[in-house]
Amino acid sequence: MPISILVVDDDETVRETLGDFFQSLDWIVHLASTGTEGRRLATEHSPDVAIVDLRLPDSDGLRLVEALRADDPELAILVLSGHADVATAVRAMRLGAADLLEKPVALDVLREAVAQAAERVRERRELSHLRQRQLAHDDAANVWAPPSFERLVELAARNADVPVLLLGESGTGKTVVARRIHDRSPRAKAPFVAINCASLAPTLLESELFGHERGAFTDARTAKRGLLEIAEGGTLLLDEVADLVPAAQPKLLTVIEDGVFRRVGGTTPRRADVRIIAATNTPLRTAVDEGRFRSDLFYRLQVLTIELAPLRERQQEIVPLAQSLLPRGARLAASAHDALVSYDWPGNVRELKNVLWRAAILADGAPITPVHLALPLPSLPGSARLSAARAATTTPIRGRIVAGVTPLVEAERRAISDALRATGGNKRRAAALLGIARSTLLDKVRRLGLT
Repeated sequence: MPISILVVDDDETVRETLGDFFQSLDWIVHLASTGTEGRRLATEHSPDVAIVDLRLPDSDGLRLVEALRADDPELAILVLSGHADVATAVRAMRLGAADLLEKPVALDVLREAVAQAAERVRERRELSHLRQRQLAHDDAANVWAPPSFERLVELAARNADVPVLLLGESGTGKTVVARRIHDRSPRAKAPFVAINCASLAPTLLESELFGHERGAFTDARTAKRGLLEIAEGGTLLLDEVADLVPAAQPKLLTVIEDGVFRRVGGTTPRRADVRIIAATNTPLRTAVDEGRFRSDLFYRLQVLTIELAPLRERQQEIVPLAQSLLPRGARLAASAHDALVSYDWPGNVRELKNVLWRAAILADGAPITPVHLALPLPSLPGSARLSAARAATTTPIRGRIVAGVTPLVEAERRAISDALRATGGNKRRAAALLGIARSTLLDKVRRLGLT
Protein backbone atom coordinates (compact mmCIF):
# COMPACT_ATOMS: atom_id res chain seq x y z
CA MET A 1 0.00 0.00 0.00
CA PRO A 2 1.25 3.53 -0.76
CA ILE A 3 2.36 5.73 2.13
CA SER A 4 -0.27 8.19 3.33
CA ILE A 5 1.18 11.56 4.36
CA LEU A 6 -0.18 14.81 5.78
CA VAL A 7 1.71 18.09 5.25
CA VAL A 8 0.82 21.02 7.53
CA ASP A 9 2.63 24.23 6.51
CA ASP A 10 1.33 27.78 6.05
CA ASP A 11 3.91 28.52 3.33
CA GLU A 12 2.08 27.76 0.09
CA THR A 13 5.30 27.28 -1.87
CA VAL A 14 6.65 24.73 0.60
CA ARG A 15 3.29 23.02 0.88
CA GLU A 16 2.76 22.67 -2.86
CA THR A 17 6.37 21.65 -3.51
CA LEU A 18 6.19 18.85 -0.96
CA GLY A 19 2.76 17.83 -2.20
CA ASP A 20 3.94 17.52 -5.81
CA PHE A 21 7.09 15.66 -4.75
CA PHE A 22 5.25 13.06 -2.65
CA GLN A 23 2.58 12.60 -5.30
CA SER A 24 5.35 11.89 -7.83
CA LEU A 25 6.26 8.94 -5.59
CA ASP A 26 2.65 7.69 -5.85
CA TRP A 27 2.06 8.44 -2.18
CA ILE A 28 -1.31 9.62 -0.86
CA VAL A 29 -0.98 13.29 0.08
CA HIS A 30 -3.16 15.62 2.15
CA LEU A 31 -2.26 19.30 2.48
CA ALA A 32 -3.24 21.78 5.21
CA SER A 33 -2.28 25.40 5.81
CA THR A 34 -3.39 25.62 9.46
CA GLY A 35 -3.24 23.50 12.58
CA THR A 36 -7.03 23.25 12.71
CA GLU A 37 -7.26 22.00 9.15
CA GLY A 38 -4.36 19.63 9.72
CA ARG A 39 -5.98 18.02 12.75
CA ARG A 40 -9.25 17.63 10.85
CA LEU A 41 -7.52 15.93 7.91
CA ALA A 42 -5.59 13.65 10.26
CA THR A 43 -8.82 12.56 11.95
CA GLU A 44 -10.51 12.06 8.60
CA HIS A 45 -7.79 10.16 6.73
CA SER A 46 -5.54 8.54 9.40
CA PRO A 47 -2.23 9.12 7.58
CA ASP A 48 0.93 7.16 8.33
CA VAL A 49 3.10 10.27 8.69
CA ALA A 50 2.47 13.97 9.36
CA ILE A 51 4.95 16.71 8.50
CA VAL A 52 4.27 19.72 10.72
CA ASP A 53 5.78 23.20 10.44
CA LEU A 54 6.85 24.60 13.80
CA ARG A 55 5.10 27.93 13.22
CA LEU A 56 1.48 28.01 12.07
CA PRO A 57 -0.92 30.95 11.82
CA ASP A 58 -3.50 29.57 14.26
CA SER A 59 -1.40 27.51 16.68
CA ASP A 60 2.03 26.53 17.91
CA GLY A 61 3.32 23.59 15.87
CA LEU A 62 4.30 21.76 19.06
CA ARG A 63 0.73 22.01 20.34
CA LEU A 64 -0.43 20.45 17.10
CA VAL A 65 2.11 17.65 17.59
CA GLU A 66 0.67 17.00 21.05
CA ALA A 67 -2.92 17.04 19.74
CA LEU A 68 -2.16 14.73 16.81
CA ARG A 69 -0.43 12.23 19.09
CA ALA A 70 -3.38 12.33 21.47
CA ASP A 71 -5.76 11.62 18.58
CA ASP A 72 -3.62 8.83 17.10
CA PRO A 73 -0.75 7.55 19.28
CA GLU A 74 0.64 5.51 16.37
CA LEU A 75 0.97 8.46 13.96
CA ALA A 76 4.58 9.38 13.10
CA ILE A 77 5.22 13.14 13.15
CA LEU A 78 8.16 14.94 11.55
CA VAL A 79 8.64 18.57 12.59
CA LEU A 80 10.03 21.14 10.14
CA SER A 81 11.64 24.32 11.42
CA GLY A 82 13.74 27.12 10.02
CA HIS A 83 14.96 28.19 13.44
CA ALA A 84 15.06 25.21 15.77
CA ASP A 85 17.17 25.18 18.90
CA VAL A 86 18.10 22.33 21.20
CA ALA A 87 15.33 23.10 23.71
CA THR A 88 12.70 23.06 20.96
CA ALA A 89 14.02 19.79 19.59
CA VAL A 90 13.96 18.17 23.03
CA ARG A 91 10.42 19.37 23.66
CA ALA A 92 9.26 18.11 20.26
CA MET A 93 10.68 14.66 20.97
CA ARG A 94 9.07 14.55 24.41
CA LEU A 95 5.72 15.39 22.85
CA GLY A 96 6.06 12.43 20.50
CA ALA A 97 7.71 13.76 17.32
CA ALA A 98 9.71 11.11 15.47
CA ASP A 99 12.24 13.61 14.12
CA LEU A 100 12.97 17.34 13.75
CA LEU A 101 14.33 18.55 10.40
CA GLU A 102 15.71 22.02 9.74
CA LYS A 103 14.63 24.00 6.69
CA PRO A 104 15.62 23.96 3.94
CA VAL A 105 15.68 20.16 3.83
CA ALA A 106 16.80 18.15 0.81
CA LEU A 107 13.91 16.25 -0.76
CA ASP A 108 15.81 12.95 -0.84
CA VAL A 109 16.59 13.31 2.88
CA LEU A 110 12.94 14.07 3.60
CA ARG A 111 11.79 11.14 1.48
CA GLU A 112 14.05 8.76 3.41
CA ALA A 113 12.90 10.13 6.78
CA VAL A 114 9.24 9.77 5.83
CA ALA A 115 9.73 6.24 4.44
CA GLN A 116 11.49 5.08 7.61
CA ALA A 117 8.87 6.67 9.86
CA ALA A 118 6.03 5.12 7.83
CA GLU A 119 7.68 1.70 8.05
CA ARG A 120 7.90 1.94 11.84
CA VAL A 121 4.25 3.04 12.04
CA ARG A 122 3.07 0.12 9.94
CA GLU A 123 5.13 -2.34 11.95
CA ARG A 124 3.59 -1.02 15.18
CA ARG A 125 0.08 -1.14 13.74
CA GLU A 126 0.58 -4.65 12.40
CA LEU A 127 2.01 -5.84 15.74
CA SER A 128 -0.91 -4.26 17.61
CA HIS A 129 -3.35 -5.86 15.18
CA LEU A 130 -1.72 -9.28 15.50
CA ARG A 131 -1.83 -9.08 19.29
CA GLN A 132 -5.51 -8.17 19.22
CA ARG A 133 -6.21 -10.99 16.79
CA GLN A 134 -4.34 -13.45 18.98
CA LEU A 135 -6.32 -12.45 22.06
CA ALA A 136 -9.63 -12.37 20.23
CA HIS A 137 -9.21 -15.58 18.25
CA ASP A 138 -7.31 -17.99 20.51
CA ASP A 139 -10.55 -19.54 21.73
CA ALA A 140 -12.13 -19.56 18.26
CA ALA A 141 -9.12 -21.27 16.70
CA ASN A 142 -9.27 -24.13 19.20
CA VAL A 143 -13.00 -24.80 19.01
CA TRP A 144 -13.66 -28.22 17.52
CA ALA A 145 -15.68 -28.48 14.30
CA PRO A 146 -16.60 -31.48 12.11
CA PRO A 147 -14.58 -32.02 8.89
CA SER A 148 -17.59 -31.28 6.65
CA PHE A 149 -18.04 -27.89 8.27
CA GLU A 150 -14.32 -27.13 8.05
CA ARG A 151 -14.51 -27.68 4.28
CA LEU A 152 -17.21 -25.00 4.01
CA VAL A 153 -15.09 -22.60 6.05
CA GLU A 154 -12.08 -23.27 3.80
CA LEU A 155 -14.22 -22.67 0.68
CA ALA A 156 -15.42 -19.34 2.07
CA ALA A 157 -11.87 -18.39 3.09
CA ARG A 158 -10.43 -19.06 -0.36
CA ASN A 159 -13.05 -16.88 -2.07
CA ALA A 160 -12.09 -13.77 -0.12
CA ASP A 161 -14.14 -11.28 -2.16
CA VAL A 162 -17.44 -13.16 -2.08
CA PRO A 163 -20.13 -12.16 0.46
CA VAL A 164 -21.00 -14.86 2.99
CA LEU A 165 -24.34 -15.31 4.74
CA LEU A 166 -24.31 -17.17 8.07
CA LEU A 167 -27.66 -18.52 9.26
CA GLY A 168 -28.31 -19.94 12.71
CA GLU A 169 -30.03 -19.51 16.02
CA SER A 170 -28.59 -17.20 18.64
CA GLY A 171 -25.52 -18.74 20.27
CA THR A 172 -24.65 -21.16 17.46
CA GLY A 173 -21.27 -19.50 16.96
CA LYS A 174 -21.81 -17.31 13.90
CA THR A 175 -19.24 -14.73 15.05
CA VAL A 176 -16.68 -17.48 15.74
CA VAL A 177 -17.24 -18.89 12.24
CA ALA A 178 -16.91 -15.43 10.68
CA ARG A 179 -13.60 -14.91 12.47
CA ARG A 180 -12.37 -18.33 11.42
CA ILE A 181 -13.18 -17.54 7.77
CA HIS A 182 -11.33 -14.23 8.04
CA ASP A 183 -8.29 -15.73 9.75
CA ARG A 184 -7.86 -18.35 7.01
CA SER A 185 -8.40 -15.95 4.11
CA PRO A 186 -5.89 -13.78 2.22
CA ARG A 187 -7.37 -10.86 4.19
CA ALA A 188 -6.18 -12.24 7.54
CA LYS A 189 -3.55 -9.53 8.11
CA ALA A 190 -6.14 -6.75 7.76
CA PRO A 191 -8.76 -5.89 10.42
CA PHE A 192 -11.79 -7.98 11.33
CA VAL A 193 -14.57 -5.60 12.40
CA ALA A 194 -18.03 -6.56 13.66
CA ILE A 195 -21.20 -4.55 14.22
CA ASN A 196 -24.56 -5.70 15.56
CA CYS A 197 -27.22 -4.08 13.38
CA ALA A 198 -29.85 -4.47 16.11
CA SER A 199 -27.82 -2.81 18.85
CA LEU A 200 -27.81 0.76 17.53
CA ALA A 201 -30.55 3.29 16.89
CA PRO A 202 -31.31 3.71 13.16
CA THR A 203 -29.92 7.25 13.21
CA LEU A 204 -26.57 6.02 14.56
CA LEU A 205 -26.18 2.86 12.51
CA GLU A 206 -25.51 4.63 9.21
CA SER A 207 -22.89 6.86 10.84
CA GLU A 208 -21.17 3.85 12.45
CA LEU A 209 -21.16 1.91 9.21
CA PHE A 210 -20.34 4.57 6.62
CA GLY A 211 -18.88 7.36 8.76
CA HIS A 212 -19.94 11.00 8.57
CA GLU A 213 -18.60 14.37 7.54
CA ARG A 214 -18.30 17.33 9.84
CA GLY A 215 -21.67 19.06 10.19
CA ALA A 216 -23.64 16.10 8.79
CA PHE A 217 -25.93 16.34 11.83
CA THR A 218 -26.18 18.31 15.06
CA ASP A 219 -23.48 16.48 17.05
CA ALA A 220 -21.11 15.91 14.11
CA ARG A 221 -18.47 18.41 15.24
CA THR A 222 -15.71 16.48 13.48
CA ALA A 223 -15.56 14.04 10.61
CA LYS A 224 -15.55 10.37 11.55
CA ARG A 225 -14.40 7.24 9.75
CA GLY A 226 -16.98 4.48 9.55
CA LEU A 227 -16.41 0.78 10.05
CA LEU A 228 -16.08 0.27 6.29
CA GLU A 229 -12.97 2.44 6.34
CA ILE A 230 -11.63 0.91 9.55
CA ALA A 231 -12.00 -2.59 8.07
CA GLU A 232 -10.17 -1.59 4.85
CA GLY A 233 -8.62 -4.66 3.25
CA GLY A 234 -10.22 -6.97 5.81
CA THR A 235 -13.63 -8.28 6.79
CA LEU A 236 -16.78 -6.56 8.06
CA LEU A 237 -19.26 -8.73 9.94
CA LEU A 238 -22.84 -7.45 9.95
CA ASP A 239 -24.49 -9.38 12.78
CA GLU A 240 -28.30 -9.48 12.91
CA VAL A 241 -28.34 -8.13 9.35
CA ALA A 242 -32.11 -8.63 9.14
CA ASP A 243 -32.40 -5.56 11.40
CA LEU A 244 -30.35 -3.33 9.07
CA VAL A 245 -32.29 -0.08 8.68
CA PRO A 246 -33.94 0.39 5.25
CA ALA A 247 -31.99 3.60 4.54
CA ALA A 248 -28.66 1.74 4.82
CA GLN A 249 -29.64 -1.23 2.65
CA PRO A 250 -29.18 0.37 -0.81
CA LYS A 251 -25.85 1.85 0.36
CA LEU A 252 -24.64 -1.59 1.45
CA LEU A 253 -25.75 -3.01 -1.89
CA THR A 254 -23.62 -0.38 -3.66
CA VAL A 255 -20.64 -1.34 -1.51
CA ILE A 256 -21.01 -5.01 -2.46
CA GLU A 257 -21.64 -4.41 -6.17
CA ASP A 258 -19.39 -1.41 -6.93
CA GLY A 259 -17.05 -1.16 -3.93
CA VAL A 260 -17.91 2.49 -3.26
CA PHE A 261 -19.81 4.45 -0.61
CA ARG A 262 -20.29 7.97 0.69
CA ARG A 263 -20.11 9.14 4.27
CA VAL A 264 -23.27 10.54 5.84
CA GLY A 265 -23.43 14.18 4.76
CA GLY A 266 -20.67 13.66 2.18
CA THR A 267 -20.61 13.88 -1.61
CA THR A 268 -17.21 12.32 -2.35
CA PRO A 269 -17.31 8.63 -3.36
CA ARG A 270 -14.87 6.47 -1.39
CA ARG A 271 -13.49 3.08 -2.31
CA ALA A 272 -14.20 0.13 -0.03
CA ASP A 273 -12.02 -2.97 -0.26
CA VAL A 274 -13.88 -5.03 2.33
CA ARG A 275 -15.26 -8.55 2.47
CA ILE A 276 -18.84 -8.58 3.81
CA ILE A 277 -20.02 -11.41 6.05
CA ALA A 278 -23.64 -11.15 7.18
CA ALA A 279 -25.17 -13.16 10.02
CA THR A 280 -28.74 -13.53 11.20
CA ASN A 281 -30.95 -15.71 13.38
CA THR A 282 -33.99 -14.56 11.40
CA PRO A 283 -34.73 -16.07 7.98
CA LEU A 284 -33.94 -13.28 5.52
CA ARG A 285 -36.48 -14.65 3.05
CA THR A 286 -39.19 -13.91 5.63
CA ALA A 287 -37.87 -10.36 6.04
CA VAL A 288 -37.96 -9.94 2.25
CA ASP A 289 -41.53 -11.24 2.04
CA GLU A 290 -42.55 -8.82 4.79
CA GLY A 291 -40.98 -5.89 2.95
CA ARG A 292 -38.36 -5.23 5.67
CA PHE A 293 -35.38 -6.30 3.58
CA ARG A 294 -34.46 -5.60 -0.03
CA SER A 295 -34.64 -8.65 -2.28
CA ASP A 296 -31.67 -7.54 -4.42
CA LEU A 297 -29.49 -7.19 -1.31
CA PHE A 298 -30.67 -10.59 -0.10
CA TYR A 299 -29.63 -12.22 -3.40
CA ARG A 300 -26.20 -10.57 -3.27
CA LEU A 301 -25.58 -11.65 0.34
CA GLN A 302 -26.54 -15.28 -0.19
CA VAL A 303 -23.89 -16.03 -2.82
CA LEU A 304 -22.27 -18.35 -0.28
CA THR A 305 -24.56 -19.42 2.56
CA ILE A 306 -23.47 -21.43 5.59
CA GLU A 307 -26.17 -22.69 7.95
CA LEU A 308 -25.24 -23.47 11.54
CA ALA A 309 -27.57 -26.10 12.95
CA PRO A 310 -28.65 -25.74 16.60
CA LEU A 311 -26.72 -27.84 19.10
CA ARG A 312 -29.73 -30.07 19.85
CA GLU A 313 -29.52 -31.34 16.25
CA ARG A 314 -25.79 -32.13 16.53
CA GLN A 315 -25.71 -34.48 19.50
CA GLN A 316 -22.70 -36.43 18.19
CA GLU A 317 -20.69 -33.19 18.20
CA ILE A 318 -21.53 -32.02 21.72
CA VAL A 319 -18.87 -33.95 23.67
CA PRO A 320 -15.88 -33.14 21.40
CA LEU A 321 -17.09 -29.55 21.19
CA ALA A 322 -17.41 -29.38 24.99
CA GLN A 323 -13.90 -30.72 25.43
CA SER A 324 -12.52 -28.01 23.15
CA LEU A 325 -14.39 -25.32 25.12
CA LEU A 326 -13.22 -26.39 28.57
CA PRO A 327 -10.99 -23.98 30.50
CA ARG A 328 -7.34 -24.99 30.65
CA GLY A 329 -6.79 -27.80 33.15
CA ALA A 330 -10.47 -28.79 33.38
CA ARG A 331 -11.70 -32.24 32.33
CA LEU A 332 -15.01 -34.05 31.97
CA ALA A 333 -15.90 -37.16 33.92
CA ALA A 334 -17.43 -39.94 31.83
CA SER A 335 -20.72 -39.50 33.71
CA ALA A 336 -20.98 -35.93 32.37
CA HIS A 337 -21.12 -37.04 28.74
CA ASP A 338 -24.69 -38.32 28.88
CA ALA A 339 -25.82 -35.21 30.71
CA LEU A 340 -24.35 -32.96 28.04
CA VAL A 341 -25.80 -34.95 25.13
CA SER A 342 -29.27 -35.22 26.67
CA TYR A 343 -29.76 -31.50 27.33
CA ASP A 344 -31.54 -29.43 24.64
CA TRP A 345 -29.14 -26.44 24.81
CA PRO A 346 -31.57 -23.66 23.89
CA GLY A 347 -28.64 -21.21 24.14
CA ASN A 348 -26.51 -23.41 21.86
CA VAL A 349 -22.70 -23.10 21.94
CA ARG A 350 -22.76 -19.90 24.00
CA GLU A 351 -24.76 -21.62 26.75
CA LEU A 352 -22.56 -24.73 26.58
CA LYS A 353 -19.41 -22.66 27.11
CA ASN A 354 -20.93 -20.75 30.04
CA VAL A 355 -22.12 -23.97 31.70
CA LEU A 356 -18.70 -25.58 31.29
CA TRP A 357 -16.83 -22.63 32.76
CA ARG A 358 -19.19 -22.44 35.75
CA ALA A 359 -18.87 -26.20 36.25
CA ALA A 360 -15.07 -25.99 36.13
CA ILE A 361 -15.14 -23.42 38.93
CA LEU A 362 -17.43 -25.61 41.03
CA ALA A 363 -15.35 -28.74 40.37
CA ASP A 364 -12.26 -26.90 41.66
CA GLY A 365 -9.78 -29.17 39.87
CA ALA A 366 -11.79 -32.40 40.11
CA PRO A 367 -13.36 -34.02 37.02
CA ILE A 368 -16.61 -32.28 36.03
CA THR A 369 -19.66 -34.41 36.85
CA PRO A 370 -23.40 -33.90 36.21
CA VAL A 371 -23.60 -32.28 39.65
CA HIS A 372 -21.19 -29.55 38.64
CA LEU A 373 -22.99 -29.04 35.32
CA ALA A 374 -26.24 -28.43 37.27
CA LEU A 375 -28.39 -29.02 34.18
CA PRO A 376 -32.14 -29.52 34.66
CA LEU A 377 -32.58 -33.10 35.87
CA PRO A 378 -35.47 -34.00 33.52
CA SER A 379 -33.08 -33.64 30.58
CA LEU A 380 -30.91 -36.51 31.81
CA PRO A 381 -31.54 -40.15 30.89
CA GLY A 382 -32.84 -42.38 33.67
CA SER A 383 -29.55 -43.76 35.02
CA ALA A 384 -27.69 -40.45 34.81
CA ARG A 385 -30.62 -38.61 36.37
CA LEU A 386 -30.74 -41.06 39.29
CA SER A 387 -26.98 -40.83 39.81
CA ALA A 388 -27.06 -37.04 39.69
CA ALA A 389 -29.98 -36.89 42.12
CA ARG A 390 -28.21 -39.17 44.57
CA ALA A 391 -24.97 -37.23 44.27
CA ALA A 392 -26.79 -33.92 44.67
CA THR A 393 -28.04 -34.92 48.10
CA THR A 394 -24.55 -35.67 49.37
CA THR A 395 -22.09 -33.54 47.42
CA PRO A 396 -21.03 -30.29 49.10
CA ILE A 397 -20.16 -27.40 46.79
CA ARG A 398 -18.55 -24.34 48.37
CA GLY A 399 -19.95 -25.18 51.78
CA ARG A 400 -23.53 -25.81 50.58
CA ILE A 401 -25.41 -29.05 50.11
CA VAL A 402 -26.86 -29.16 46.59
CA ALA A 403 -30.17 -30.99 46.79
CA GLY A 404 -31.73 -30.31 43.39
CA VAL A 405 -32.54 -26.71 44.36
CA THR A 406 -31.31 -23.98 42.03
CA PRO A 407 -29.67 -21.13 44.00
CA LEU A 408 -31.50 -17.82 43.69
CA VAL A 409 -28.57 -16.09 42.01
CA GLU A 410 -28.41 -18.88 39.41
CA ALA A 411 -32.15 -18.68 38.78
CA GLU A 412 -31.79 -14.93 38.26
CA ARG A 413 -28.85 -15.46 35.92
CA ARG A 414 -30.79 -17.96 33.82
CA ALA A 415 -33.89 -15.78 33.67
CA ILE A 416 -31.87 -12.81 32.45
CA SER A 417 -29.92 -14.95 29.99
CA ASP A 418 -33.16 -16.40 28.58
CA ALA A 419 -34.68 -12.93 28.22
CA LEU A 420 -31.60 -11.56 26.44
CA ARG A 421 -31.48 -14.59 24.19
CA ALA A 422 -35.17 -14.27 23.33
CA THR A 423 -34.78 -10.61 22.39
CA GLY A 424 -31.52 -11.00 20.50
CA GLY A 425 -29.60 -9.05 23.13
CA ASN A 426 -31.96 -6.04 23.13
CA LYS A 427 -31.79 -4.95 26.77
CA ARG A 428 -34.81 -2.64 26.61
CA ARG A 429 -37.07 -5.46 25.36
CA ALA A 430 -35.46 -7.96 27.74
CA ALA A 431 -36.20 -5.67 30.69
CA ALA A 432 -39.82 -5.41 29.56
CA LEU A 433 -40.10 -9.21 29.39
CA LEU A 434 -38.68 -9.52 32.91
CA GLY A 435 -40.93 -6.76 34.26
CA ILE A 436 -38.04 -4.64 35.54
CA ALA A 437 -36.56 -1.27 34.62
CA ARG A 438 -33.81 -1.18 31.99
CA SER A 439 -31.43 0.42 34.52
CA THR A 440 -32.10 -2.46 36.93
CA LEU A 441 -31.37 -4.98 34.20
CA LEU A 442 -28.11 -3.24 33.29
CA ASP A 443 -27.04 -3.32 36.94
CA LYS A 444 -27.83 -7.05 37.20
CA VAL A 445 -26.03 -7.80 33.91
CA ARG A 446 -22.90 -6.10 35.24
CA ARG A 447 -23.15 -7.76 38.65
CA LEU A 448 -23.66 -11.24 37.20
CA GLY A 449 -20.98 -10.83 34.54
CA LEU A 450 -23.39 -11.34 31.64
CA THR A 451 -22.79 -9.82 28.19
